[in-house]
Amino acid sequence: MSKVKLSLLSLIEAIDKIELYTKDFSSADEFYHDEKSFDATMMQFVIIGEMISKLDDNFKEEYSHIPWQKIKDFRNIVAHNYFGIDADEIWEIITLKIRPLKNDILNIIDTLYDGNSPTSFYIRR
Repeated sequence: MSKVKLSLLSLIEAIDKIELYTKDFSSADEFYHDEKSFDATMMQFVIIGEMISKLDDNFKEEYSHIPWQKIKDFRNIVAHNYFGIDADEIWEIITLKIRPLKNDILNIIDTLYDGNSPTSFYIRR
């Protein structure tokens, strides 16, 4: 499996986990006060940033509609300023930005691998 494909599939896996860990919460405050779910979700954001750093610059330029650097920078905030994280900002990312990012990545996978990918079934969800 190519490095790009592995990184993209790892991004999808991390996003799936974020969706799983947060699906039962209805507010930032409720989510923030569930330490296990909050901590597990933050770890997935770190993983997302790590996987993005493995993608080469040419790839990121080709798919520049995705804010790769901004996502990676967010990973750095989570990893290095953990106690300064704003729960409302995290909740906004989870509720408004994770699903579109997932769809963008799934579309890239589908495009790169002509629909012959184990994630092709996600695209139409």
